Amino acid sequence: MARYRELYQKEVVPKLMKQNGYRSIMQVPRITHVTVNIGVGEATDNSKALDAAVEDLAKITGRKPLVTRARKSISNFKLRKGMPIGCTVTLRRDAMYDFLDRLVNVAIPRIRDFRGVNPKSFDGRGNYNLGLKEQLIFPEIDLDKVDKVRGMNISIATTARTDQEARQLLEELGMPFRK
Repeated sequence: MARYRELYQKEVVPKLMKQNGYRSIMQVPRITHVTVNIGVGEATDNSKALDAAVEDLAKITGRKPLVTRARKSISNFKLRKGMPIGCTVTLRRDAMYDFLDRLVNVAIPRIRDFRGVNPKSFDGRGNYNLGLKEQLIFPEIDLDKVDKVRGMNISIATTARTDQEARQLLEELGMPFRK
């Protein structure tokens, strides 16, 4: 069993039940899935850029990424409908907990000049979005083989009804929010 799942079940659930007065374990918010997305704008000109992003995302998440394609044509960006423009991975269950564990305990502390993640990045329905400027903070990425520094977006979807409940959940799991 994933270390973070065990932490959630043994420590976070009882603590949140006590703090918020939930009567049932099913009322306690939980993380449903984590989506990691890399947008590769230069994929229109350079197809190797997309291959490198797919490879990086596969190393970081341990899953094969899905290549995302343009939904419509935009002439100013030299973009045609159906062109590959990024890659995404959705993680659930143990893979999700393992990724969150590595994100919070290994990757985020490696960010330069880090003062905490933005506490205002909730969407109003209990989901959290985190933007990272470089993929180099993950230890799986070999610095010598990186062709270009790419950012990524990490979306954490929860069953929380409010942003406050979701923030409580993420704080208990160790997410370092800015004060």
